[in-house]
Amino acid sequence: MPRPKTHDEALRGRLLTCAAELIATDGVDALSLRKLATDVSTSTTAVYSLFGGKPGLIRTVYLEAFKGFTRQLSAAPTSEDPAEDLIQLGLAYRRYALAEPHLYALLFTDAARAHIQQDVLLAEVSESGFRRLYDTVQRGVDSGVYVDESPDVIAASAWGLVHGLMSLELQGNMPPREVMEPAYERAVRALVDGWRRTRGRNETRPGEVAAT
Repeated sequence: MPRPKTHDEALRGRLLTCAAELIATDGVDALSLRKLATDVSTSTTAVYSLFGGKPGLIRTVYLEAFKGFTRQLSAAPTSEDPAEDLIQLGLAYRRYALAEPHLYALLFTDAARAHIQQDVLLAEVSESGFRRLYDTVQRGVDSGVYVDESPDVIAASAWGLVHGLMSLELQGNMPPREVMEPAYERAVRALVDGWRRTRGRNETRPGEVAAT
């Protein structure tokens, strides 16, 4: 009769969740496998068995965080209106950050990326995570919904807005959630509206002054 598998997927999941919390709280360099094992009521042997050691654990936590982030963006609704689709991506961004604050913080931690030391892998993962954003913006530019601007510029402005707002909210520097939720959506909609093409002789780009 086979021996029961003690280092299973449930334990793996608990280790990943706890590791993400410890990294977000104390930083990557302060991550202790002994403390992690104690917090999850297991042994360091389990960590080595499942991940091969600390670098493998950090790499897996980082990759799992990006997979979850990508799934959340991919699940955002799509329509015939690329501007509304961009707004929905912004709302999906916030849902992921609120649901997985430790993993969200890890995505943008330079120390975590330094431990992985695989630039090609990081580039591939990052591109897959944000491909939906760029594709949605490109649709808006190609269809004439937005002003004639580089999709990279529009995508960067959208990402900068949502990331800045979420960073402030998760750090407790914004109003309560019941206030922040409608304010966040209004801000995203205002940004997208700012990039829309305005018909007529007073058409302007963001930052420009309309002719009088």
